[in-house]
Amino acid sequence: MRDIDVSEAIDQGPFGRFQWMVVALCGALLVVDGYDVFVAGTVLPTLIAEWGLTKPQAGALQAWALFGMMFGALIFGSLADRIGRKKGVAISFALFTTATLLTGFSTSPEQFKIFRFIAGLGCGGLMPNAVALMNEYAPKRMRGTTVALMFSGYSVGGMVAAGLGIGLIPSFGWKPMFFIAALPLLLLPLILWKLPESLGFLIRQGKQEEAQRIFARINPATPLAPGDRLVFNEVKGASASIAELFRHGRATRTLMLWLSFFCCLLLVYLLSSWLPKVLQEAGYAERASLLSLFSLNFGGMAGAIAGGWLGDRFGLPKVVIGYFTAAALSIAMIGFNPAPGLLFLLVFVAGATTIGTQILLYASVAQLYNLSVRSTGLGWASGVGRIGAIVGPTLGGVLLARELPLSQNFLIFAIPAAVSAIAMLVFALSNQGPRDTTRLAAA
Repeated sequence: MRDIDVSEAIDQGPFGRFQWMVVALCGALLVVDGYDVFVAGTVLPTLIAEWGLTKPQAGALQAWALFGMMFGALIFGSLADRIGRKKGVAISFALFTTATLLTGFSTSPEQFKIFRFIAGLGCGGLMPNAVALMNEYAPKRMRGTTVALMFSGYSVGGMVAAGLGIGLIPSFGWKPMFFIAALPLLLLPLILWKLPESLGFLIRQGKQEEAQRIFARINPATPLAPGDRLVFNEVKGASASIAELFRHGRATRTLMLWLSFFCCLLLVYLLSSWLPKVLQEAGYAERASLLSLFSLNFGGMAGAIAGGWLGDRFGLPKVVIGYFTAAALSIAMIGFNPAPGLLFLLVFVAGATTIGTQILLYASVAQLYNLSVRSTGLGWASGVGRIGAIVGPTLGGVLLARELPLSQNFLIFAIPAAVSAIAMLVFALSNQGPRDTTRLAAA
């Protein structure tokens, strides 16, 4: 009879077909999530014209989905620590795909707000649970890379939204962009069939038989003998509560991550909501403005994958600090009205270092907390970030209504990136002290 530490076995074992399946499934979920988030930016210029919205009204319209995301992250992140991450993922996915489909039937801004809020609840719940699940099944040596690969699906969804917007909106209007959301519902049976439950959750619930079946697929070269028991070697008695996030010397790091999340998501949703409209008003054609959204997300995908690879080798905090510094510079330079080629390059860099950095922040949170509070930690970090996401589009609408010069707008947009770089520097310096046992368990 043996007690087998699951996290240690995964860290020391191969990264096989089963884990790649988890990457693929979670990545597919985030493609749909990314589409839902970025579709709003593609239709915003059309909604402004059709419903006669002012820029502040349009910014507030975008904020309703982000309100939903904030509450969804807080609710479903903590709920999944109690009901299981697979159920949390499935409920979140079904909720936001259905609500996104219904958004296409909106005939007024009020109806649009309601459906976008409900969709936001699901989007906000999916992200932290998918990250936590992937982090659990990835060995430590590949954790940053696999989470980044999975999360690149989010940027792929944004590119799909921009590509479809270029083809559909001029000819058919904005509604088909939301009707397309019905198609991903076909993935739900596959998710329920193939996506594994969290091993840590199963072990805590005493479901050893189910946990051992999953473990056998992860590590078939090490068969379990009768009487063997799977365990997680982590601090006992940790509760899924917000207070636990500030214990064991993690208070400063938790606060700095929350500040970075706030500023990063502010930038992501500010750019994704307003970049096409701002560039149209600056004289770029509609097609070029929508291509900028494609470039932003393509950069996000490339930045996430490269950042995950670099983070596994040099440490996530160093990479995140560098990314935020590059974000501040590239966003500021967009405001000088560059030629289209240079514009797309700067937008690509901005996407790589904002959307891509968001993904690295999720990986940083997942590595900071131990298993029993990981979803809670991810949910609260994401929820605080969603406050920034709400502020972003609203702030953009207010600033653009003041009709400041383009360069001044983008200089203001660059400030949150600089603040995030400083916050992550403090995080890195706080991490230099003695490592606590909970942090060791998380790693």
